[in-house]
Amino acid sequence: MEVIQHVREKFSCRSCETIAQTPAPSHPIARGRAGPMLLAHILFCKYSLHLPLNRQSTTYAREGIDLDVSRLCDWVGAASATLMPLVDAVRAHVFAAERIHADDTPVKVLAKGKCRTGRLWTYVRDDRPFAGTAAPAAAFFYSPDRGGVHPDAHLATYAGLMQADAYAGFNRLYEAGRKPGPVTAAMCWAHARRKFFDVARLNKAPIAIEAVKRIDALFEIERDINGKPPPERQRVRAEHSRPLVAELKLWLQAQRAKLSAHSETAKAIAYSLNRWSGLVRFLDDGRLCMSNNAAERALRCVAVGRHNWTFAGSDEGGRRAAAIYTLVETCKLNNVDPRAWLADVLARLPDHPARRIAELLPWNWKRNRVMVAA
Repeated sequence: MEVIQHVREKFSCRSCETIAQTPAPSHPIARGRAGPMLLAHILFCKYSLHLPLNRQSTTYAREGIDLDVSRLCDWVGAASATLMPLVDAVRAHVFAAERIHADDTPVKVLAKGKCRTGRLWTYVRDDRPFAGTAAPAAAFFYSPDRGGVHPDAHLATYAGLMQADAYAGFNRLYEAGRKPGPVTAAMCWAHARRKFFDVARLNKAPIAIEAVKRIDALFEIERDINGKPPPERQRVRAEHSRPLVAELKLWLQAQRAKLSAHSETAKAIAYSLNRWSGLVRFLDDGRLCMSNNAAERALRCVAVGRHNWTFAGSDEGGRRAAAIYTLVETCKLNNVDPRAWLADVLARLPDHPARRIAELLPWNWKRNRVMVAA
């Protein structure tokens, strides 16, 4: 650990007896001892390397540095508050998209007697599959439960395309009279495929195996057009994917007629056919993907992390996690080192003009550093 000592000399004028002194440098945390590098390292270890604060405290103790868990927790809370203008800017960027991906995952939250279950939600903007030029970003939110009121609040200003699973809590977003406009749902073929894959893997059911093969043929077409402009994607889908999708629907309907409604294969077929309008929407819009994998990839950090930190200490801890995950995962999407970025912006934020906060967003930060290096 490096300790930086600031020497602030005082100067006095013999004529007027005025005393002048160099102003104290700004700190990421008001009246805090931790510098930006240390704070960035703590946040990076907790939210990117998934090291809970008690393990970090033990690691520092082995080096002879006394940093107890409560102090580290205070620093994480104060640093997340300092970074909130950037979190808000990332969220605004995500919800300005034409199309987003949405998903959520459970997290345990410490409570009296036993842990309860909260949720971490993510909304991902990634225009790269259809050759979009906007920077990718992931916005995370925390809620104490999975009620539909939470995505309603998160997406209060959004009206556009949304790729998601079949969660019923999203249904109010799709209503025609919604303000500022209805969200257009696009269902996930990866979820539909998973239903068949599980039956095929466990029961070796021939119908499920065939369904997986037919869906895989559609994904193979998608691999060839990934990164192409929307008109090109739509043209290829009309020529190659649409006939396969039509055949698949007829085949699924024929197979369902032969099966008991209580069989696992019939349930997998019903899942797809009941959501068919949402599943086939990708055929008519080149901006859409076949799957919601972008959101599931973004949530992987939470899935890995909760095996290490086990639970969030409180609802406020969940909100802090959502804020820092927003920044760390957005850095990763833009090929930016989260620790280097956090250290730099924590050092600059206290004196940075609020109207120029966009300059510090990961994609702009990266571009500016490249220009300076050149």
